[in-house]
Amino acid sequence: MKTTYLAVDVGGTQLRAAAYFEGESTPAIIKRIPTRSRGGATGSSRGSTAVERLQGLITEVLEATSAAGGKVQSIAVAVPGPTDPEAGVIYTAPNIPGWDNLPLKHLLEERFHLPVALGNDANLAALGEWKFGAGRGARNMLFMTISTGIGAGVIMDGRLLLGAHGLATELGHMVILPDGPLCSCGKRGHLEALASGTSIARYVTEQIQQGAVSSLAAIEKISAKEISQAAAQGDALALAALEQAGRYLGMALGNYLHAFNPSVIVLGGGVTRSGAPLLKPLQATLEEQVMTPVYLQDLEITTAALGDDAGLMGALALAQTTGG
Repeated sequence: MKTTYLAVDVGGTQLRAAAYFEGESTPAIIKRIPTRSRGGATGSSRGSTAVERLQGLITEVLEATSAAGGKVQSIAVAVPGPTDPEAGVIYTAPNIPGWDNLPLKHLLEERFHLPVALGNDANLAALGEWKFGAGRGARNMLFMTISTGIGAGVIMDGRLLLGAHGLATELGHMVILPDGPLCSCGKRGHLEALASGTSIARYVTEQIQQGAVSSLAAIEKISAKEISQAAAQGDALALAALEQAGRYLGMALGNYLHAFNPSVIVLGGGVTRSGAPLLKPLQATLEEQVMTPVYLQDLEITTAALGDDAGLMGALALAQTTGG
C-alpha cells in the first residue's frame, strides 16, 4: 500500500479534497463539490449539512484512494476564518453560516479514525507557497493574498507563525488609516478596508456617484477585475484607485518588514494581477517607509506560484507532519 496524505480545502462555495501519494505534489485523486446543497441550506446552527457534505467528500476520496492502492496516514483541512489549530476548533467561517466554535477536528477524527489537523486557509496558503511554490528555500517569508479580502501568513526561522490561539498574522486587519473606511470585520481603517478588491471597487463606485468621469460608470456592479481592465486602457479613475491601494499596501508592508524582516514577500490573489498600476506605487511607498535600507537588502518581492491550489498544497504540507 502506498503511503498517502489527504488534503482538504474548505471554501464558502466549494469543497475540495485531494489524495497525494508520498513524495508526490500532484494529486493522485481529487474531487470537488459545492459547499452548500442545491437548496442553499447549511443545516442546523452547528453547520451539520456542510459538515456532512465534507464528510461525504472525504469518504469518496478515501474509497478511491484505497482502490488505487493507497493508505491514508492523516488528513489536513484548510478552513476560512479564525481557527485554533491546536484545539481543532473553527471560531467562525465566513460564508458558511453556523460554523461557529465548530470542533471540526474532533468530528472528523471521530468519523474517520485518522489523525486530523486544521489550519486557517491564509496560513496554509503561506505554508503551501513556502514548501512548494514561490517561497521555496526561504527561512523567512511573508505571504499576503489580496482578493475579496486580505489574508496573510508568515514563515519565521523556518516555522509558520500561529500565536497563542492560532490567530497570529491577521495582517489584513492592521490599522493603516485611523477612522478610515469600515472593514468587513466591523472595525475601521484596516488594510482590508483600503486595499482589498472589495474596497477598491467600493472606492471607485463612490467616486462615480460623486461625479467622477470613468469608463466604468456604465457598469452596474463594478468589480476589481473590471477596474484592472479599465486601468490597462488608461482610465484615470481606475489608475488612481489602484495607485491609492498600492500606496496603502506599501505602507503596510513597510510595517511588516519592521516586524518580521522577511527575505521574501509573496503576493497572491486576483488584485495583484493588476500589475504595474498597483505594484509600482506599492514598491515606491515601501522604500519610503522602511527606517533603514537594510530591510530591503536582498529582499525578493514576487507573485504567488500556486494560485487557487495554495491552500490545498499547504494542507498537504500540514498533513505530512500530522500523525503517523
